[in-house]
Amino acid sequence: MLKYIANRLLQIVVTLFVFFALTYFILDAQPGDITLQYVNNPKFTKEQREALRRRLGLDKPAYVRFFQWMGNTLRGDLGESYQYRKPVMDVLLERAPRTIFLFLTATLIEFFVGYWLGRVLAWQRGTGLEYGITVVGAFFYTVFTPWFALMMIYLFGFTLKWFPIGKFLDVTLWRAAPKGLTANQIFINLLLTMTLLAVALVVVYYLTRRMNPYRASLFRWSALIGGAAIVVGYWAASPVAKYAWDILYHMALPIIVLTLINFSGTMLLTRTTMLETLREDYIMAARAKGLPERVVRDKHAARNAVLPVFTSLIISLPFILGGGIITETVFSWEGLGLTLLTASTTGDIPLVMGSFLFIGTLALLAHLVADIAYAFLDPRIRYA
Repeated sequence: MLKYIANRLLQIVVTLFVFFALTYFILDAQPGDITLQYVNNPKFTKEQREALRRRLGLDKPAYVRFFQWMGNTLRGDLGESYQYRKPVMDVLLERAPRTIFLFLTATLIEFFVGYWLGRVLAWQRGTGLEYGITVVGAFFYTVFTPWFALMMIYLFGFTLKWFPIGKFLDVTLWRAAPKGLTANQIFINLLLTMTLLAVALVVVYYLTRRMNPYRASLFRWSALIGGAAIVVGYWAASPVAKYAWDILYHMALPIIVLTLINFSGTMLLTRTTMLETLREDYIMAARAKGLPERVVRDKHAARNAVLPVFTSLIISLPFILGGGIITETVFSWEGLGLTLLTASTTGDIPLVMGSFLFIGTLALLAHLVADIAYAFLDPRIRYA
């Protein structure tokens, strides 16, 4: 296993170098550069533009600038954003919590909804319920995301006025916020709260895995409800509760849209793997023992069918950092996705490369984690 991990880490380093090189040269091949946005300014002379290009290093060949960027990155310096005039790391740390909390919440919700529905579909094979849910899921899976998001905004934002439109907070409310309080602090605290709750639920699940299925289910649901009550009570008693609620209120509609357009992928994958698992001999053996159908489904079929679904979840998590460029643009959610789009269109190469550094590294590490997790979850798999 250690030899396999070492080989994979070496592959990751080589892959990242090739990925960064291709990305950098493709970005550099775009016509113009960041100084073009000042061309229409009559006070910005040609000499000033050339001086700015020299200051930013844009007068040097692309390969020289790339290796300079690589050297600085290895020293922990991602450079300065042309657009925001501050270190790239500061921009990423400012935008990342907004994207991570929004898309991580939506991803976990759609995963559990899709996984549960997929199990139901596999067990209700050939029924009207299966056909109905499959048709609905296929619609959301193939719907044009920008159109659907705009329709949801029009219906629930403009028409019914159930949810706010645009941004991630109410500017009027935040003008009266305590001095020093920032939205990022709220996002980070919400992330920590959600992480602690998730860890606690995983521990409960691990401790109850050998219990009677009915008792285990009771303990798990009690832990979920009790943990959620503690979290709600903690935030309700917090002096910044109304600011956290404001952020959650603005998140509601984007989360609903993301869940609806993504849950069907998990649902259909779970259904397919469950149907394949149901043909295995050990399922027939479990039924021959007289085990209840619920036990056969949840303890034998679903547990073995979860491997590809779990892998899909792990691999998708790094792309949370990139956010959904379309979703963030439609909802004016100022996260990494919208920042990456703006940086790409304005030629802000250091910011684009810094964003891809996080996303690319985590994506490759996620594949490694998925491979290692497979070895622990499935004893049949061993790496030489």
